[in-house]
Order: sequence, then structure tokens, then C-alpha cells
Amino acid sequence: MTTSEARTGPHPPPPARVRSGGWLLAAVAAVFTLAQLALAVPGTGLGWDEAVYVSQVGGNAPPAFFSAPRARGVTYLVAPVAAFTASTTAIRVCLAVLSGAALLGALRVWRPLLPVRVLAVAGALFAGLWVTLFYGPRVMPNLWCAFGALVAVGLLPRAARDRRALAGLGAAVAAVTLLRPADGLWLALPLLAAALPVPAWRRPRVPAAISGGLLLGAAPWVVEAYTSYGGLAARLRRAGEIQGSMGWYFTVDDHVRALAGRTLCRPCDIAWTHPWTALWWFLLPCAVLGGLVAARRAGRLAPVLLATVTAASLAAPYLFTLGYAAPRFLLPAYALLALPAAECALLLWAAARRSARRRLATGLLAALLAAHLAVQYAVLIGPVGHSRSVRTQFTGVATALHGLGVRPPCLVTGREYVPIGYYTGCSSRRHDGHDGSITEAGLAAAARAMPFAVVVRAGRTPPSYARGWPGTRLPTAPGWAPLDAYVSPAATALAG
Repeated sequence: MTTSEARTGPHPPPPARVRSGGWLLAAVAAVFTLAQLALAVPGTGLGWDEAVYVSQVGGNAPPAFFSAPRARGVTYLVAPVAAFTASTTAIRVCLAVLSGAALLGALRVWRPLLPVRVLAVAGALFAGLWVTLFYGPRVMPNLWCAFGALVAVGLLPRAARDRRALAGLGAAVAAVTLLRPADGLWLALPLLAAALPVPAWRRPRVPAAISGGLLLGAAPWVVEAYTSYGGLAARLRRAGEIQGSMGWYFTVDDHVRALAGRTLCRPCDIAWTHPWTALWWFLLPCAVLGGLVAARRAGRLAPVLLATVTAASLAAPYLFTLGYAAPRFLLPAYALLALPAAECALLLWAAARRSARRRLATGLLAALLAAHLAVQYAVLIGPVGHSRSVRTQFTGVATALHGLGVRPPCLVTGREYVPIGYYTGCSSRRHDGHDGSITEAGLAAAARAMPFAVVVRAGRTPPSYARGWPGTRLPTAPGWAPLDAYVSPAATALAG
């Protein structure tokens, strides 16, 4: 490598090389999409967070309360579908197809920097994780942040000499920030650090594109802070309270336990009963180091190293500043670390093929890969099954409440009030907890104006304003705690 190449990464390969092998990346993206449609879409329902996001732009119910930490990027993504249909299946299918296309687009960005075989293996490794498959068709922002981060890092080495790459870099940073402002910040920091000191990039347009994308993506969140949350400081403070008072934590072990199939580990005081589900997680650092060595030997260390450093930046806040874990938080880091991991996998494969016991070595590597995929599939069954039970549970509850006269326009409060409100077609509000968007007196007043249901755990006493209302045991899907509903006189009159 020349001095220039060492600083800015290898020069793009000839056009013929860039064009070749596109079918391989398309095949990876197609398999990813088909796997979602077969495994992660059928029969699943919208969970709590998804109901909040979808309700903002259409769907089945009025907008649910939008708490301070949330950003509206994913609502814009799903709006074209949710505005026309409340079908969960339609939303899932659309997102599965879009996520497959996004994976293909993100990998194609890297074609001038890395060989197609590396990108194909990286895409397969990332797409094969259960958490990637599970969140591909879901209305959640983290996987889309992963695609945006992959695009941004892949465009940075070309941004100084290519206007389209420069515009794409700014747009990618803006998109990640629009989806999750904190992720946008932690993505921008290593990109700025890489752009500023390199002589080829001393012209300000690359740092300006990164900073401009960050500011543009954060603007809606900041404006909303002043219009709905009492200012930026107040929103940040409230967001920290809802997320558990952010500080210095060590939650690496929590993330390891969550890999057994828990979509949210809060609090994560569960026993670590399935250590085999995290074996790949412990091997990942070794694979990354091996991949960096392989990339250096091949003369393409700069972009792979940048991907690794950016992944560390994106992962660190979730591992050391947040007091709970969710596997989806680390999706952007996994997407970027798949690149050095792929370099390492190909190095091992080449070594196996040169081995004196070639068949044994290649067979062993193939068996390890098959075992890894089998583990991911085994874990995926759990969260997908729970998502299906969500649909069964809340569809049954909604049917029962409709029979009790709780029909739109209506209001639901109490236990599981957001998904129950969404499936029933009602507004959902609480006077306490993360919501606090209405007072208890306001709820009592609403009960006199429209059908209203207060949902509590079975046997619990309802609020004082609902103690004279008739109570009904709601249908319960397997694995769910029984619930009681107390319906207002307005609902009772409709039912009669």
C-alpha cells in the first residue's frame, strides 16, 4: 500500500470488478427476506412499543402516549403502510421486504472497498442472527440504525472525492439520528475523528456533512422537546428517568443472558440457563481481531478498522451507561463487526482448504457454521412464539371488551393499557408511570363522556372512580396473567 492508501483506504477496484458478484449479495438479501417471511412474520402481533409507533401514523387506534426517549423516525418508515391498512401482516411483510432491500443496499455501498465474497459472508453472518431476523419485520428502529451505520461507514472513505458519497454520508447519519438520536451521536463521533486529521480530508465538507446530518436528524426531536415536553433539558431529564437514570453500569452480563431470547431484560436478574446461546458472542472478539489481521494482510485494513471502532462506539453506551439490556440495542454494532468477522471466516476457510487434512478441516468449519445457525433458529422460536401469543391475548381481550360495549371512540387505562387500547381501537392513557398525560380526575371525567375500561390484574381493586362499575374476567391466552376489566356506565349502556 502507498502512503495515500494507508490513510484513506484502498483505491476502488476497476469497474468490472465492482460490477461482478452482485448476484451473490442479492442472494443473501433474498434469503434474509424469505427467512423473515417464513419464520418471523406469520401469526405475530404488535407489541407495546410497536403499538405506540404504529398508532402515531394510522393503524387501528388513536395515537398512544409518546414518551420522552422515543424518536419518530420509525413511524415515518411505517407510515405509508399504516396510513392505508391496520393489518399487522401487511406491515410485517412490507418491512421484511424493505429490510432485505436495505441489507442489499448497505452491502453494495462497500463494494468499492471490500471483495464481494467478504460482503456476502458478512451479510450472511449478520442476517443469520436471531435478533436480526426477529426485528427485520418489526416496527422498531434498531435494525434500521444498523443499516444506516453500515452505509455511513462505507461511504466515508469516498466522501472527500465523490459528491454522491458525501451526500449519502450526511443522509445516512441524519437517518440514524432521526431513528435514535443517541445512536446518531455515537455514530458521528468516530466518523468525525476519522475525517478531521487525515490530510486528504482537510477540506471541511466531510466533517460538515457528518455534523449537518447529525443536526438535521436531531432537529425533529429537539423541536418536539420544546413543543411537547417543556424544553430540551426537561425532555433529556425525563428520558433519563424513564430509561432508569443513566449512569455508569456494567451490563455485559445482562446482554449475554438476554441472548437466550429475551427481547427486554429489565431487570435482568434471571438465571443464565442457556449459556450455549451466547457462545458466538464470546467468540466474536477473537473473530474481529483475526479479521483485522486478515484485512491488513490483504491491504484493506483502513475501512475494516473504521467499522470496528465505530461498532465499539455504538455498543459502549448500551454496555456501560444503561442499567438494563435488550439484544436489539447492539444490532448496529453487530452489523459493522460482521465485516471483520467475515474477513476472519474467509481466512480460516482458506487455511482449511490448504490444510493437509482438507476435508476434515473444511467439514469442521461447515459443521460449526451449521451449529451456529441451528442455535439461532432455536432461540428465534421463543420470541416469535411470544409475539404470536401477544396477538392471541390482545385480540381476545379486544373482542371481549367490544362485547362489553367498549367500542370506538373509547378509552382504556390500567394494566397493559397501550396494546389493549390499540387492539380495541381505543385511546390509551394513564395518570401515573411513564405516561402521566392525564390526571385521575381527567380519567373520571372521560368515563362520563365515552365507553371506558379500567384493566387490572385479576382480583385487584380498581381506582376509586371505577369501584361501582361491573367487573368482568377477560379471556387469557396461555402464559398470560389473568386480567379483570371494569367498564363505565357509558359502555354498559352500549352493551345493553
